Amino acid sequence: MSGLTITLLVVLAVIVILVVYAISIYNGLVTLRNRFKNAFAQIDVQLKRRYDLIPNLVETAKGYLKHERETLEAVIQARNSAASANEKAAADPGDPTAVKGLLGAEAALTGAMGKFFALSEAYPDLKANQNMMQLTEELTSTENKIAFARQAFNDAVMTYNTSRETFPNVLIAGPGGFKEAQLFEIEDATERQAVKVDF
Repeated sequence: MSGLTITLLVVLAVIVILVVYAISIYNGLVTLRNRFKNAFAQIDVQLKRRYDLIPNLVETAKGYLKHERETLEAVIQARNSAASANEKAAADPGDPTAVKGLLGAEAALTGAMGKFFALSEAYPDLKANQNMMQLTEELTSTENKIAFARQAFNDAVMTYNTSRETFPNVLIAGPGGFKEAQLFEIEDATERQAVKVDF
């Protein structure tokens, strides 16, 4: 074998190694992106459960809160807005705009639910209603599941973002279309407080 042939074989081997390494990085980024999308799907399941419980709570409370129609309507409107924003975010959890829209809608829903529960405190018969107690217990359980799902999502997003920003992955991430994922975080400190469910 001549020196030129050996040089060509070495260069070819280096190219093959680099291509295999680039493919490995790309596949790793795909795996991490799918992991955070799956984590968002878990949030989506719990949010849908929450959205299903809220109309039942409002229906149960309607008989007791006849003079508080504005609050009940605000809760339903906030629930519908949050459900719509959730559908957009669920369609593409990697879209920071959709996730921020969901965060804003969830903040509005949390505020409306807080007013609803504060108002319902003034109605002892409503607090004693068996159906209302069961629904609030289910809502509390769902809120806890949402918190755990958000934590898992944020962990998956952090791992993905860290991987896509480190060298040499950053060389593959940009051209490969791996965009930064948005954390599911609350920006306003007053929104960090959980909805108080106390019956």
